Amino acid sequence: MGLVSRGAAAAGVGAASAVVRPGPPHAVPHPIPTPPPEGAALGSSRVPGMVLKAFFPTCCASADSGLLVGRWVPEQSSAVVLAVVHFPFIPLQVKELLAQVHQAGRVGLAVLGTWCHRRQEAEESLGHFLEGLGTIFSHEPWLQLCREQGSKLWSCKATRRQVPPCPGAPYEDQVMLVFYDQRKVLLSQLHPPAALPDCLAGDAAPSAGGLAAVFDTVARSEALFRSDRFDDGPVRLSHWQSDGVEASILAELAKRASGPVCVLLACLLSLVSAASACRLFKLWPLSFVWSKLSVCEQLRHRLEQLTLVFSTQKAENPTQLMRKANVLVSVLLDVALGLALLSWLRGKDRIGPLAEALVPVADHVAEELQHLLQWLMGAPAGLKMNRALDQVLGRFFLYHLHLWISYIHLMSPFIERILWHVGLSACLGLTVALSILSDIIALLTFHIYCFYVYGARLYCLKICGLSSLWRLFRGKKWNVLRQRVDSCSYDLDQLFIGTLLFTILVFLLPTTALYYLVFTLLRLLVVAVQGLMHLLVDLINSLPLYSLGLRLCRPYRLAAGVKFRVLEHEAGRPLRLLMQINPLPYGRVVHTYRLPSCGCHPTHPWGSLCRKLFFGELIYPWRQRGDKQA
Repeated sequence: MGLVSRGAAAAGVGAASAVVRPGPPHAVPHPIPTPPPEGAALGSSRVPGMVLKAFFPTCCASADSGLLVGRWVPEQSSAVVLAVVHFPFIPLQVKELLAQVHQAGRVGLAVLGTWCHRRQEAEESLGHFLEGLGTIFSHEPWLQLCREQGSKLWSCKATRRQVPPCPGAPYEDQVMLVFYDQRKVLLSQLHPPAALPDCLAGDAAPSAGGLAAVFDTVARSEALFRSDRFDDGPVRLSHWQSDGVEASILAELAKRASGPVCVLLACLLSLVSAASACRLFKLWPLSFVWSKLSVCEQLRHRLEQLTLVFSTQKAENPTQLMRKANVLVSVLLDVALGLALLSWLRGKDRIGPLAEALVPVADHVAEELQHLLQWLMGAPAGLKMNRALDQVLGRFFLYHLHLWISYIHLMSPFIERILWHVGLSACLGLTVALSILSDIIALLTFHIYCFYVYGARLYCLKICGLSSLWRLFRGKKWNVLRQRVDSCSYDLDQLFIGTLLFTILVFLLPTTALYYLVFTLLRLLVVAVQGLMHLLVDLINSLPLYSLGLRLCRPYRLAAGVKFRVLEHEAGRPLRLLMQINPLPYGRVVHTYRLPSCGCHPTHPWGSLCRKLFFGELIYPWRQRGDKQA
């Protein structure tokens, strides 16, 4: 392999097999000319063209002279420089390297131009030698970047040799040099802008598309950054990993061991899923219990989470990878909190005292309810009640309360064992323990729920009767077939019976409404306690902890956009900018990466809740088929 001189490089001789080395210092007497400023003289040999953007990595600012390798984005008139190829090199091997990167990342890379870093005075003649390389690596436009030794002066120009506007004069573009941190751009994920008004959406689309092209180019060219200066490869490059490829022995060992572990756990989870889908669990009593208990829904949700985490399928995009990481961190935090709760319960044997205190607390609650019923059976707050209905309702509820106290005392020998199993279930996570605790509270307050149902049904029956009789007085009736109110004529007997019934219901309504109001307040108190538990469970299940950790520790990993800082803006010099990443706001991080929750409990808007309470409609402790998922 012979040396290629400046004349041979210009003629294209030996372009494929020759080793390209810089020529001797005396070959060219003049340095690279700087691009003319705006408003150049009429006699200038350069013809100014369009303004293009050259994205240059900051890690290559002190690299040795060589070739600029990157991608040209014609839609944005931008050149994304990825690395610098140093001398000596064989052009055919450089093209083979670019072809390998294109096959690995599906991104078209090319030699965009030359890079000249003048470290000594004798190296000033290197510029004209680099100009001749444009005939070997033909690219339009051809970039020529140069940096003076020991100064902040940069010269940039881009020439086009095809169809010059003036004979013998190359067509030259103005270059705007934009520096970027290659490592941060590679590791970051650019998120699309939020919804903008119509007047601003069109202005933001081109800039967002240009930034997406830069981030996508760097991300797809990861195969180019796998070699460093310690490798004995045929091509020597400068990029962000030139001083050594970032790696970790623990991370590599975890990658090696994750494959067999994921396969084994995926098989076990598939067996558990097949067992849970057995026909035995689809029978009516078991299917009803499975769909209504919070712990069953949480276990099903945990099975879905583990199936996603230990899936052998590779994530197709960064969003799926981020979701897997968020689910994994959520499960690990949940299990860690559950183990902390278990250690606290087993530390000083707190389960025994809790079991012994549970029965006296239940007796005290039952005693307070008994006093409340006796107060309602008298003259509560000086109100005049219907004594006959008041006594019937009071004795009915007292009988149910007596049955409940007997049930609690019957279950008292097994309470400690039940609490021990609840504490043991915390090994599966704090959310599982909280779900079991919510179900236990629902069972312990089942008598309050029964009281609420009885009172709500009586109250709703009276409200519906009064509304129907009120329509009777106005000569109206409810058309069941057409679901509307129509006119109707009633005879004297119907009006007389309706008046009697309306009077009876009106005078019985305060007694029923008082019982309904008291037991509804008690029911809402229980629902509030269970709602706090469900809120904590949903917070652990849906909060994207991994994404929030990235936003806190490495904000550049979640990019919402970029900002530019002016480094140099002088007449006759190229405009130099520094591109910095704007991190994604915390609220948008939660909104973008929030995980789905189990959603077994109902969620009612305030308007719907008040309407149901006023008309006596039941508020179920589980989600109905007609309820919408929040």
